[in-house]
Amino acid sequence: MTTTRGAADRVRRRPTRSGVVLEPSMIIDAALRLIEAPGGNALTVRRLGVELGADPSAVYRYFRDMDALLIAVADRLISETLADFEPGADWRESLREMGRGVHDSMLRHPRLAQLRAIRFTAGPNELRADDIGIGLLLSAGFAPADAVRHFRDFIDAVLALAAMDAIELGPGQEEADKLALADVYASFSDEDYPNLATVRTHLTQITASPFPGVLDKLIDALAAAAPKRKRKKSDH
Repeated sequence: MTTTRGAADRVRRRPTRSGVVLEPSMIIDAALRLIEAPGGNALTVRRLGVELGADPSAVYRYFRDMDALLIAVADRLISETLADFEPGADWRESLREMGRGVHDSMLRHPRLAQLRAIRFTAGPNELRADDIGIGLLLSAGFAPADAVRHFRDFIDAVLALAAMDAIELGPGQEEADKLALADVYASFSDEDYPNLATVRTHLTQITASPFPGVLDKLIDALAAAAPKRKRKKSDH
C-alpha cells in the first residue's frame, strides 16, 4: 500500500475570519468531532470550514486533500493507544498490552476503524508504534527480518479483529442476530449436523468477540517461535 503524508511541512499561517490562526492539530480536532458527530459522519470540507470559522479552502493549505486529512486523523488516534503505554521487561505482556490498547481505541472510534485497519499513515505516531513493537520482538531475540515479519502479522491481525468488533450495527441488529442464531442452534437436526449437536450447549460462544482468544494465541505462537536463549555458565 502507498503511504500518505498528512500536513504539509511548511505553510503560511493566516488568521481566519474569526481571527484564529489555524494549525494542523486544530483541523484534525475539528475533523474528528465531525466524524464522530451524533447521527453519523458529518465531515465535509464545507462543514469543516464552518466548524473552524474559516473559508473551507483554508484546509488545503495544511492538507493536500481530504484523504490526507483522514490519514492524519488516524495517526492522531494511534497516539491515544500509546499515551499511557510503556513497554515492560516482559516482551510478551508488553505486546499483549499494546494489542489491547489498539483494540480499545478502535472501539472508541468505530467510524475510523476500517480506515485504520487498511491504511498506513506514515505519521510520527505510527512510526513510534512500529518502533516499539519491533523493538519488543528484537528484545525477544528475533533476527531483524523476522522481527519485522512477525510484527506485521501481529499488528495486522489485531487491527482486522478490532475493526470487526468496531463495526457499527443498526439499532437492535446485534441483538436480533444473537436471538436468530440461538433459535437456529436450538432447533437444528442432530442427524444433519452431528458435530454441532455434540457442542450445542457451547455454540453461543460463536457470537462473542474472538479478539481475546486470538490475541493469546498470537502471543503464544510468537513465544514458541522465539529463539531459545543460551544459558550462561553462571546459571548452572
